[in-house]
Amino acid sequence: MPFGKPLGILSFATATILSWQVLPAAAQMSDHPDNEKLKVSCDLGFAPFCFKTASGEITGFSYDLATEVAKKLKRPGVEAIDSNFSAIFAGLFSKRYEMIVAPTTVTEERAAQMLFSEPYLPTGLGFLTKKGEAVANLEALKGKAIAVNNGSTSDRWLTSNEAQYGFTIQRYNKAADGVQAVMVGRAFALLADAPAARYVTTQNAGTDVAYVISTGGNFAFAFRKEDTEFRAKVERALECMKAEGTLTKLHKKWFGSDPAPDSSTVKVMAGTGAPGFAGYDATEVKADCK
Repeated sequence: MPFGKPLGILSFATATILSWQVLPAAAQMSDHPDNEKLKVSCDLGFAPFCFKTASGEITGFSYDLATEVAKKLKRPGVEAIDSNFSAIFAGLFSKRYEMIVAPTTVTEERAAQMLFSEPYLPTGLGFLTKKGEAVANLEALKGKAIAVNNGSTSDRWLTSNEAQYGFTIQRYNKAADGVQAVMVGRAFALLADAPAARYVTTQNAGTDVAYVISTGGNFAFAFRKEDTEFRAKVERALECMKAEGTLTKLHKKWFGSDPAPDSSTVKVMAGTGAPGFAGYDATEVKADCK
């Protein structure tokens, strides 16, 4: 919620959030019909998470993950709805889709506005450059143009540090356009989530991840505030996927390696939601992985 709103608007917003939180379970679940495909959002073109093959099929780590969730929920498949990341949260709130599966970093600001599942993938920020370029430190970026996916966590980091390090920012509505900007020399680097940046290097021998910022962040699914029961169902499915090794297999398929054994990709977390953030419920619930 933006700061500086008049008291009346804040009161109305607070009352709205409270009304969501006390919605009966049946009312909450009416937006998630068991006989329909699971509607999820993804930023098509953002490989390796969600993108189209040459034949037009949707694929990627996030899409595969959503497909496995749909199976666990006994839903008849997945409907992936393309959304630029800059508009992805507005689409969630307006019920264009049921949840966000596009890689979304858990932050305090976001957790105040929506629910998160427990994390499923650790991340950092990586500077993707042409092969052979060197970035010894952040000071080396002075005077250089850095591309970024508009509205992403990477965009927020660049905005916060632009004055300190003296780079300029080029914002694109698709990460693929940012990669192209690097390849044609319009931008020196693309700042993206480190897993996505590393994947690009496996597909394009002319690129490299020249520098990585360790953030300690994690990706998680995002839900509307009122969808507590639906979030819980999805989280139990996610926990079973961790316990059964499904998530490890997807990690190896899309990132070329096994996840660290103590990472959020492997570790089943207590309670429901992202520990340490608003919306987390510490109540112990054991997933029934049948």
